[in-house]
Amino acid sequence: MKYYIIAGETSGDLHGANLIKALKVEDPQAEFKIVGGNKMQEAADQQALIHTSQMAFMGFVEVLKNLSTISKNLKAVKEDILAYQPDTVILIDFPGFNMKIASFAKKQGIKVCYYISPKIWAWNQGRVHKIKKVVDHMFCILPFEVDFYKRFGMKVDYVGNPLLDAISTYEFNPNFRQDNNLTDAPIIALLPGSRKMEIEEILPEMVDVSFSFPKHQLVIAGAPNFDQAYYQQFIGDLGIPVVFDQTYDLLKNAEAAVVTSGTATLETGILRVPQVVVYKANPISVWLARKLIKVKFISLVNLINNYLSVIELIQEDCTASDIKDEIGKIIVETEHRESILENYDVLAEKLGTPGASARTAKLIVEYLS
Repeated sequence: MKYYIIAGETSGDLHGANLIKALKVEDPQAEFKIVGGNKMQEAADQQALIHTSQMAFMGFVEVLKNLSTISKNLKAVKEDILAYQPDTVILIDFPGFNMKIASFAKKQGIKVCYYISPKIWAWNQGRVHKIKKVVDHMFCILPFEVDFYKRFGMKVDYVGNPLLDAISTYEFNPNFRQDNNLTDAPIIALLPGSRKMEIEEILPEMVDVSFSFPKHQLVIAGAPNFDQAYYQQFIGDLGIPVVFDQTYDLLKNAEAAVVTSGTATLETGILRVPQVVVYKANPISVWLARKLIKVKFISLVNLINNYLSVIELIQEDCTASDIKDEIGKIIVETEHRESILENYDVLAEKLGTPGASARTAKLIVEYLS
């Protein structure tokens, strides 16, 4: 069968790559066309029509600034789908873009599978009615999403969380420190995100923390769509190393982490690294988000556990001073650190076992057959 898979962000690229591998097992004759990043390109052994680095715009203001680019991307994908005529379009998260593609594909009579549900439970829950019209099969990766959709009379499949797959199959590097010229000093991992807007708002606050922990070494997880020179403008002469494509190794070796809200907060929780979650964006975007968003938390760890499991520092609270205080508690206060680890035990129980990619691929092939 022919599959057209679209991921618009780095996290979606990871899950898309694992899904492609699983589909190849379920369907040895599988053919692919992709919109995604480096990992999907490698898994599908082809160039993406559009790379994720040209697609991920976060926040209301940022989207408005890039409307022409988004419009061009939509036009290109629609034309490519028409030319390819796939058996199904598989959409991975990224709802602003992918829901438009879902509507288009449905009108063309192409089956629409949505892997990793849009976070409609967070805001504008009325969008569930649109999803019911244009999505044939929804595959959810967060336990509470099943009950949410059930309230609207929509049956969905809960397949588990694909991050468990990615982490359980990852080959950790035992020589991570030596290979990256790191010392034996304890590590504070800095994960500033993968979007330019996030990095430029958040990384300056993160690096300022270095002055408060002279016995630790700070290490930045670099995003694949940027290079060392880009990060150097924020680091200056502080000598903070940046590692690329080694985030799991970095977290595995870290005593604590400062993590920009997003998929990385869940990865950090699964790897059991006590963390402080941070987020900072354009003030207008954050103001609008606070008016519209209906959930109590922004981090996936807290949302899944449904209580405050890790500290969140948002916008005006996302300062070097506040980050320093919270990281200090993790490092110094044993009781606080143990409390976070106990919260991770709850998280692990709720997430279940690996196998999301394989379960999703099996269901997709069964539904199409």
